[in-house]
This record gives sequence, C-alpha cells and structure tokens, in this order.
Amino acid sequence: MARGKVAALVAAVALLAAACGGAGTPADPAPVGDVRAPMPAGTGGGDQAGGSGTDNNCDTRSLSPNGSIPSGSTMDKIRSRGRLIAGVDQTNFLFGFLNPASGNLEGFDIEIAKQIAASIFGRWEGHVQWVAIPSSARENVLKDHQVDIVVRTYSITCSRMKDVAFSAPYYQTGQEVLVAKSSGLRGMADLGGKRVCAAKNSTSLSTIGRAQPRPIPVSVNNWSDCLVLLQQGQVDAVSTDNVILAGMVRQDPNLEVVGEPLTREYYGVGIPLGQDDMVRFVNAVLENVRSGGAWQNTYKYWIEPALGPGSPPAVSYR
Repeated sequence: MARGKVAALVAAVALLAAACGGAGTPADPAPVGDVRAPMPAGTGGGDQAGGSGTDNNCDTRSLSPNGSIPSGSTMDKIRSRGRLIAGVDQTNFLFGFLNPASGNLEGFDIEIAKQIAASIFGRWEGHVQWVAIPSSARENVLKDHQVDIVVRTYSITCSRMKDVAFSAPYYQTGQEVLVAKSSGLRGMADLGGKRVCAAKNSTSLSTIGRAQPRPIPVSVNNWSDCLVLLQQGQVDAVSTDNVILAGMVRQDPNLEVVGEPLTREYYGVGIPLGQDDMVRFVNAVLENVRSGGAWQNTYKYWIEPALGPGSPPAVSYR
C-alpha cells in the first residue's frame, strides 16, 4: 500500500476513535415550552354562528299534517328510489351516535328518522341511507339535495327558515353550561374572558357571543370535539342544549351542568325548501309518534335516565 494511503487510513482511524472515545460537550436540546394536545381539525373562533336561539320574530309554525303519498309526490319518489336519505349525527351520545359494540347508529334522533322511513316503506330496515354530517353542514346538505331529511338536534329558527323547511317541533330543550366539577364555575356569568366551546353554525355559538361579561367563543365541527377540548383543559366550558350536555356527563362523570337555562329551543326535522308535501307528511308521522306512545317510549329509554321525566312539546300549525 502506498505511504500516502497508509497515512490517510491512520488519520481516519484516529478521528473515529476520538469521536467514539468521549462524550464531549452535548448540544443544547431544543427548548421545551408549554406542551399542549393538538386542537381538533376545524377549530376556530366565534365567527361560525348559526341562527340565534332567540330568533323568534317570525311565524315558526309548520304546515298542517297530511300522511298521504300521492303519485309523483316527494314521498313517492323516495319510495321509488327504495331508500330515505337521512342526515344525522354519529357523535352525540343519547341523540345520534355510532355504537362501537354493535356498529349501529342509535339515539333519540335516529328513532325519529326510522319512524319516517317506516311510514314511507312499511318498515325502516333496509330502507334508510344514513349520512353522518357535522352541525355546520346541516343547511348545505338540504339546499344541495344531498339528503331528504336532517334529524340532528336541529333547532327551528327564523334565519334558518329562509334556507330550509322544518317540521313541527318534536323536542324542546334549552342551552346550559358544562364545566369540570373542580372548576368552581357556576354558570355563564362566571365565563367572562374564558374559552367556551360550541359547534359551528349552531344557535349555541350565537348565545355565547352575546353573553356578558363576554366569553371567548371556540367553534368546532362536532360536539364531541368540545368534550375532548374540555377534558384536555383547552377550553373552560361547553355551552349547548342540555340534552347534548347530558350525554357528555354520561360519558365523563367528572363533568357537571351548571346554571340556569339560557334559551328555550325546539328541534324540528329539516327538509329541503319547497317540499311542502314532505313537510306535511313528516308532520303526520310526528303526530303519530307523539300520540301513539313511540315518543314517550323513546324518551324513557334514551333521555329520562339523564334528565328525568319529559313530554313532547305542544304543537300548532299554520
């Protein structure tokens, strides 16, 4: 081997030995600050509000019931298609959620959708196409005719009625506040300057934005995202309808609902604007649900263990 190559080889070995022989001075690690869990996708501020929960300056009554299915009607076309396309939630425990054990959608709203399908087809099994949607998409899927109905804790408001049609109300609720039991917070009045979570395009977000002293609204795609943010300490409270909050308490007993109801709201079935025949048909279904015992049985199974006894709201028609 040439003398030059030997010298180079010896130098390389010496350098390697020096590198391996001592630890030397370690490099400074990257500074570690406040490590927070990642925020759910789509988390934003309070600019994603929906119709106000006190938006009652119009006639919100629905059309009178008619349970017939004439040839060429909206219901006849759905029956010819062979399935009802229903926009629902899959994250709202008690009202619309995916049961991980059975793989089935369950809850109060799911049962309402099943009743509508059964009234068109004679039975709901095999005749419902479930479409899971976030709160923020409820108007859009109806306006774009991606679904036939939306049954998803959908409050009837005047502003929404400009874009979609509603059935008569099938459930009455009110917005409240959910906090950790250890927080010391007792209601919306204690949340000035604190982060309060609600779903985008919800009436709840509007109510938070009007509260005084003013909280900091945090908007998310789904109510389950609010639950996660509260559990991780990334928001101080969640504020929405008491039935949604009751489902969260059932999932996490370290949480509690506090304060007095902030609003009175009514859930209706959302229907594309202009389909008056479908509105009347759904109202006929809901009349049977209220009077035939199905409403009470469904409430007793899903809601009563969390909120106590209840009854369907009184209804009048235009």
